[in-house]
This record gives sequence, C-alpha cells and structure tokens, in this order.
Amino acid sequence: EREYEEEWRTLLARSLCRVGQYEKAGITMSNALDRYSWSIPIRLLAHEVLPYAGATNRAAEALREIESLLSARTDWRFRDVASLIAVGKAMLLLGADPRRVLDNIYEQARKANPDSRDVYIAMGELALDKHDSALAAKQFNAGLRRFEDDPDMHFGLARAFQSGDRKQMLLNAAAALEENTNHVGAMLLIAQHLIDAEEYEGASNLLARALTVNPWQPEAWAYRAVLNHLENDADGETAARDKALKFWRTNPQVDFLIGQKLSQKYRFAEGAAYQRRALAFDPGFVSAKAQLAQDLLRLGDEADGWRLAAEAHEEDEYDVTSFNLITLKDKLGKFRTLTNADFIVRMGTNEAPIYGQEVLALLSRAKSNLVEKYGITLSRPTIVEIFPEQKDFGVRTFGIPDNPGFLGVCFGAVVTANSPASQTGHAANWQAVLWHEFAHVITLQMTRNKMPRWLSEGISVFEELQENPTWGQRMTAKYREMILGDDFTPMGELSSAFLAPKTPLHLQFAYYESALAVEFIVKNFGFEAVKGILRDLGEGKEINSAIAARTVPMEKLEEDFAKFARERAESLAPELDFEKPEPRDLRNQEWIAAHPTNFWGLQRTAMDALSRGQWSNAIPPLTKLAEAFPAQTGDDSAWALLARAYRGLNDTNAERAALEKVVSLDGDAFDAFDRLSDLSTLKGEWRVVYTNAMRGLAVNPLVARPHRALAQAAEELGHDNEAIRANRILLLLDPPDPAQAHFRLARLLHKKGEAEAKREVLKALEEAPRFRDALRLLRDVQRANSDGDAAKKKEPAPDQSLQ
Repeated sequence: EREYEEEWRTLLARSLCRVGQYEKAGITMSNALDRYSWSIPIRLLAHEVLPYAGATNRAAEALREIESLLSARTDWRFRDVASLIAVGKAMLLLGADPRRVLDNIYEQARKANPDSRDVYIAMGELALDKHDSALAAKQFNAGLRRFEDDPDMHFGLARAFQSGDRKQMLLNAAAALEENTNHVGAMLLIAQHLIDAEEYEGASNLLARALTVNPWQPEAWAYRAVLNHLENDADGETAARDKALKFWRTNPQVDFLIGQKLSQKYRFAEGAAYQRRALAFDPGFVSAKAQLAQDLLRLGDEADGWRLAAEAHEEDEYDVTSFNLITLKDKLGKFRTLTNADFIVRMGTNEAPIYGQEVLALLSRAKSNLVEKYGITLSRPTIVEIFPEQKDFGVRTFGIPDNPGFLGVCFGAVVTANSPASQTGHAANWQAVLWHEFAHVITLQMTRNKMPRWLSEGISVFEELQENPTWGQRMTAKYREMILGDDFTPMGELSSAFLAPKTPLHLQFAYYESALAVEFIVKNFGFEAVKGILRDLGEGKEINSAIAARTVPMEKLEEDFAKFARERAESLAPELDFEKPEPRDLRNQEWIAAHPTNFWGLQRTAMDALSRGQWSNAIPPLTKLAEAFPAQTGDDSAWALLARAYRGLNDTNAERAALEKVVSLDGDAFDAFDRLSDLSTLKGEWRVVYTNAMRGLAVNPLVARPHRALAQAAEELGHDNEAIRANRILLLLDPPDPAQAHFRLARLLHKKGEAEAKREVLKALEEAPRFRDALRLLRDVQRANSDGDAAKKKEPAPDQSLQ
C-alpha cells in the first residue's frame, strides 16, 4: 500500500508538471519528501520538479539526501525497479561512470523485471544525454520489440535519429503522436525540424498545439523565442524567453535550447551569446559549455573554444561530443599550417607538401574574384581545415564522427573539408569543393549568416559553374524526370529538400534545383538583384520580402521559376524520347526496336553490349545518344561509354576523340584525364599531357600518376622549375619506379647547376645500380664538379693591399 501511494504521488506530480501546474506539483513533492524520507524516486523527482516551484535550494538538498541514503549502504531498500532506475539517474547526476550505471544498475533492473518499460527508456536517455545516438537507437529499438505501441519509446528512437536520419526521426515522432496525440516531446521535435527546414509557419502551429497541453512549457516558449529571433522580432523574443523562465527564473536549459537552435541555423554569434547566459545561470551546466566551445570554434575563436572544450570534457569525461573534440585537438596539433595574408590552412603533414601551395593559390584566386564581384570586404583571415579522415571532419564539423555525404562545410569565416584521401570511389574535384565553400564565406558574411540554405547552396553551385563550366551540376535525364514529375520543390520550400531527402540523388537534386533558381533570378533580374537580396538579408529583412523587393512577389516568382525549370527540362535532348519504360520492356528487343529514340532503351542496349564485350554493337546506340545528348556527363554518359568501346576495339583515335569530349564536360573525370595523358604521351603531345595532368591533380593529387605525367610534360615543355617540383612530389608518393623519378630530378637539377643533382642521381643508382643513363649522368655531374673545383683553383689570389 505504501509503494502504491508513493507511486501515485509521483504520478500526480508528473501529471501536474505536464499541464503546467508547477506550484501544485511542488506542494505535492514537498509533502512527499516529508512522508517518504527513505524514497530515492521521490527525491529524484523533487530535484527535477521543485526548481519550477521556486524551491531550487530544496531541490539541491534532495539530491544531497540521495547521496546520503546511498552511502548508508541500505541496499536492500533499493532493489525494486523504480528505485534502481532512480538510483542510476541520481548517480549520473552525482558524476558516476555512465557505463557502470548502464551495466551494473540498469541491467540489474532489466533482469529484475524484463517487462519494465522504464528501464529501456532510462537506458536510451542515458545514451542520448551522452550523445551516443547509436547506443540510444539500440536501446529504444529493444524496448519497441516489447512495447511496440509505446509513444515514449517511439519518441526516444526519434531523438536518436535526430542528428543522422531525419526521415526515420520524423517517422518515429509521427508514430509517437499517433499513440498519444498530446505527446509534447514529439511535437517539439517535429517543430525543431520545421525550423531547420525554414517552415516557420508549420513550426509555429506545432508550438501553439504544444502550449494547449502545457501553457508554460519552457521548451515550447524557448523555440518560440527562436522563431521570434529569426523574424527579427526582438520584443517577441524577449517575451517568449520570459515565459519560458516564468516558473524557474534561472533555468539554464532555456537559454541553452535557444542558443543551440540558433547555432543549428548557422547563427553562431547569437547562439554563443545565449550559451553565455545559460552559463551565467549555472556555471556548471556542461551542455552549454560544450555548445559554446563548438560555437567559438566555428567562429574562429580557437583559443577560447578549445579551452572550453577541455573544461567540458573535464567536467563530464563521458560526454561523447567533448571527448571527440579533445581527441581531435590532439590530431589538429599535428597538422601543418600554411598561411598568407588572407588564409590559415591546416592540412595533414603528409598532404601539405603535395598540394598545400595549390590550395592557397586557389583560395587566393577565389577571394580575388568573389570579393570584388560581390563588393564585400572580409575583416579577418579565413580558416580552412582539410581532413584526411572523414571521421575527423565529422567531429570538427558536426561534433560526431558519423556524418557522411558532405565534402565541405562553411560556417562563415571557418571552412572544413574532406581531403581526397577520405573519399571512397571517385574523388570529387577538390578545387571545385573549395571554390564552392569560399563562395559560402562571401555570402554568409554578407548576410551575417541570415540566409536560407537553398539560396546559399544555390549561389555556391552557381559560382562553381561561373568559374569552370566542368564544375557544378547540369541537367541530367534523371533530373529531367524529377522536374517534370513529383520531385520539383517550390522555391520557397527548397531548404527543406536538404534535410530529409528520399535518396542521395534527391539531395544532389536539391543542390541542382537551388543553383537553377539562382540562375533564373540572374537571367531575369540581373546579378545586382542577387547582391541586393544578400544585402537586404544582412540588414535583417525577411527572405520573401527581400526577394520581392528585388524581383517580384514570391508567389509570382515561384510560378515563373517552375515554368523556367520545366522548359529547361523539356529542352534537354529534344530528339530523344525520355519516357521511362517498364523493366520488362527493356529486356524486350521488339519493344526496343519499336522505340529507336528512347533514351533508356538506347542506354540499356549499349550497356548490354559492353557487358558482353561486343564493342562494335555498343557504338551505334552510343553514337545516337552522343549526337542527341552531347552535354551528358558521368561514368554512364555516351562519351565515356564510347571511349570504353573504342578502347576495346583498339581504335585509339576514336577513343581519344570521345575522351576529349568527356574531359571538356566533366571536372571529376579522373580516369579520362589519366587515359588521355597516357595516349598523348605516346604521341609526344606534351601540351595535352600537361593539361590533363593538371586536371587530374585537381581531383586527386595524392596518387602518383598525374604527378609523373606532369613532371615529364613540364620538362619537355621547358618548364624546368615546375618539373623539378613535380618530381619532388612524385617521390613523396612512393612511385612504382623511384629510380626514374630520382634520375629525372637529378637531370633537371644538373641542368640548373645545382649541387643537389649528385645526391639525386646517387639515389637513382641506389634503386637501380645498372641504370646506364644514371651512370652517365653521374659521370657528367662529377666532371662538372671537378671542372668547377679546378676553375676555383685557377682564380688569382686577391691583392692583399685591397683587402
């Protein structure tokens, strides 16, 4: 009976809090504390509830009482599941090892009662608190296997997916609301997503719905303050924050949530200001300290950022994010730093000597072009960090190692990027990536980070294409299908397309459509309209108003843009039939013969022939595709496949012609650059070799072949200094024929009269003792050295009287 009454009081207090009756909840807990002097669950709940009733001191005292009860070694009192869970949570608050709590207390509770839902929720929440999303998902999934209709279980799983798979997050949040239409946590989670997607009206409606359940829900008012901030409504922001703090005036969670969401909107300076307010309320609030550390690092305030990260880790050594940051700091300390007046570039020590100077040169060119173009002055150097390991890029960028799919990210004055070494399969053109990210530096600083994602990404892709037509994205058969089908997104909703794409292709399409939108604005209203929009956003104008002021009202603009996109799609290869057949039709030769211009049919016919090595049979359909769709790019483009077919036929001239088309269209076509270099080397066409070696190095400078081609071409063209550097870099990459590289380097150095030539030729002979050309070169070097020494001896002694 006592246990039942204690549980009833706990349920009553929680229910009162859920509907915002904090004062009544506080009275309930105060009475329960007096009545149940031995109860850890009561004290734990009092610690959570009493601050909202204005009793922060009594709340802190309740936690101290738990510590006393635990130290009294009356373990027999705390064997029931509710007490074990409360003991675990209390120990976490007191600084216990989370792994020991999980293994020794929560597992004990699960064994005591495998049918207790609260155990699974406690285990999942522990993982979430320590930013271990994978462990959290594991625990909540285990709970759902037993409690498949439990809304809190679905909600916990949704939270586990928040930083990774937004689609799964939304599905589980919706499942929670289906089981409990008043589940405030699920409403707030979806509202956060809508804020990220710039669907502010939808977010506002969900917050209003949450406030019908609890008119004083602090998190709901915190996110309302975020919306007010994003709308430049300072009075509304202050009023919403005040309501969030109405019952607990020094609640650090409120400012932490506001600041965290602003930082997720790339408003790092404003976010950092809120974290400082949270820490003013509670200097020991580790979540705010860790978030402030990340904000400062993204703002380029590295000294304070790393200091706070270390403090956060010291105060909570089990927090995954702060642990990751501290580990990363040690790695960054071993990076090499390259600088000029405008950039601070950090790269792996193995990579910096290979293409570090090219990184600085490219960034400097981007700054020179884009600063003038956009009419902006950058007040500080831009920090660029290039990571050889994707997990380190993930930690620096997102705080967690597992976040694949990003090549680079810009925070404003700080850029992070994956190096070619971190990319599996075909590497992306690193020059295009850095140009794209520096365009973000320009636009984010112009707008003070107050711009929608679609516009930011659209301008960056647009600027890629402006700099180099082989960069960026262009219309494809699949994009055509998406525009004319159901995947086209209205301009005002484009930012949402980046958050929960159906497939990786849909994410890439979001970039393409955003760039198409920018192209449309420039074509119809001029580039000055884009600059004006950016300036207006920087002054605080709302995006639709800024666009309308420089173009036409958004509704009209969206209508015209949709028409423009449809026309662009329909104009793609008009001689081809793009209607997608059923899979069985593609296996039917009669259907293919009856549809001789069908894109998919022609492509399938060619691929089937290539897969069988029937090179001649592949050429007619590929030729038809290439003539009708000459701008097609990618590994499956007609030009790339024609090159493959002609290579199979040993028709070198035709293969070269196809490869020339490939490299003129695609800045990522490393294999085509490499093959064209080989073919041109055989013919002694050194200018072509040089051009394609440089193209290859723009994709992957960490492999030997393009450096070897560049070294040979540069030497043949008389670019001796460039050839010397190319050979030096080649030797850093462990080439298959180091003797040849040392010999070529020695020959070039000898030509310039450098004493280092002897050392290099000796290294060549060390690798290949019978290398005749190297032996002859060594003789020439020694003769030159002897002649030089003899000449010095013949010089007349200086007249001492003139000393």
